[in-house]
Amino acid sequence: MIVVKAFAALADPTRQQIVELLASTPELPAGKIAESFPSMTRAAVSRHLRTLEDSGLLAVRTRAQQRLYRLNPEPLDELDRWLERYRGMWTRKIGALKDRLESRS
Repeated sequence: MIVVKAFAALADPTRQQIVELLASTPELPAGKIAESFPSMTRAAVSRHLRTLEDSGLLAVRTRAQQRLYRLNPEPLDELDRWLERYRGMWTRKIGALKDRLESRS
C-alpha cells in the first residue's frame, strides 16, 4: 500500500520537485519550500506538502509557529525494492534491443 501512495504522490511534477528539494537538505520550513515555487500560492504548496506527508514521503515537526519538513526515505526504499523485481526484465529487453540494433549496422 505504501508503494501505491508513493506513486500517487509522486505523479505530480510539483511534488517531485519538493521531494528533490528536500533530498538536498536536512529539513526546511514550509515558507522556504513555498518560496521555491513563486508562481504558486502558499495554500497550493501547502496542499502538496500535505499530500506528500499523507503518503509518508515527508515527516513534519513543529517548532514554534513553523512546520519543518524533511524527506522520509522509507517509502522510497520500499518503492525501490518493488521496482527491483522489474529491473532485470528491462535490462534484458534493452540488451536485446541493443543487440538487434548493432546487428543491423
